[in-house]
Parts: sequence; structure tokens; C-alpha cells
Amino acid sequence: MKTTLKNIKGIYGVMLLCSVVFLIRCGNPMSEQTQQAVPEDSTAQFASENQVAETPDVTFRDENGKIVRLKDLRGKVVFINFWATWCGPCVAEMPSIDQLKASFKGSENIVFMLVDVDGDLKRSKSFMAKNKYNLPVFTAESAIPSDYLGGAIPTTVVLDKKGELVVRAEGGRDYMSPGIKKALTDLVRMPN
Repeated sequence: MKTTLKNIKGIYGVMLLCSVVFLIRCGNPMSEQTQQAVPEDSTAQFASENQVAETPDVTFRDENGKIVRLKDLRGKVVFINFWATWCGPCVAEMPSIDQLKASFKGSENIVFMLVDVDGDLKRSKSFMAKNKYNLPVFTAESAIPSDYLGGAIPTTVVLDKKGELVVRAEGGRDYMSPGIKKALTDLVRMPN
């Protein structure tokens, strides 16, 4: 009986450890690091919190097989969200990203890229269609710099029109919060 109880405790311990690792890897939106990265109600910090870095030569493949280079997107604000269909916080923030993109409808000065970290375009396209999201999906064709994607998803980065990294935010959030929307609008309105 003791051996069985010991085995059960061991199994629960492993399950607990796996759950903790999963939550950390999926980006805990309540973590102190996440809250400091991009406070949802702070326009100024959203646009300037993180260090500015020149755009590396990063390439993505879109859902139609076309290769997109970040360097070719200079002159536009680029909103990149790294996510996966199995990640709870990623799925939870999708409606607000979809609404945010819709709020910029008709603007040629901003590009939205939803990058499936699993590289499964078929599954991510199916996810978007099933949920009626109008979000373009991509996979990485080159290495992603650690400045963009560390070890947690969801992670969102925003590049300004010069191609400089101005935001890196780990963890899920409401992208329709007034501060975030205003900060992106300000970036879009800035001259090239």
C-alpha cells in the first residue's frame, strides 16, 4: 500500500512540474516580467519600453508560400505575434488582435503577422478559419533573434517604420486596450 501511495505521489509531482513548465513556456500573463514589459494602460511605455535594435534579416513564409523579409517591410509598422494553437494565453488574446487589425483596416502603413511557432500553416489556417479571424498566418523561414522571441509564447514584437524594434511583450494581453491602440496609431502616423 505504501509503495502504491508513493508511486501516486510521484506521478502527481511529475504532473505538477509539467504543468508549471507548460505555464511558464506559454507565457504567464500575470508574471511581474510581463507586466513590466508592456503595461496595458501606458501609451508611452508601450512605444518605448524596450531597447531599439536594427532589423535583422529575418524571413517568414506566408500561408500562400510567399517569402516575406522584414527588411522589405521598412516604411510600415510591423506587428508580429508569436503563438501556437495549443497555447491557452495565445488563443485567449486572438480576438483582441483580430479586432486591433480590423481597426486599422484600409491602412497601408501597418502589417500584422501571426507567426505559428510550430510551423504548421495548415493547422493555424484552420484555426483562424474556424474562429472567423481575419489574421494572416506565417511560419519562420530563418532563425528568429532572441531579441524577438525568447522562450515564452505568446510574444509580440512591434517594429517601427524604420524597422527598429520598439516593443517586445511576453504573455497574453488585451490588444484593444486604449493605451496599446493609441501607441500603435501614433507609430502608424509617424513619418517614415
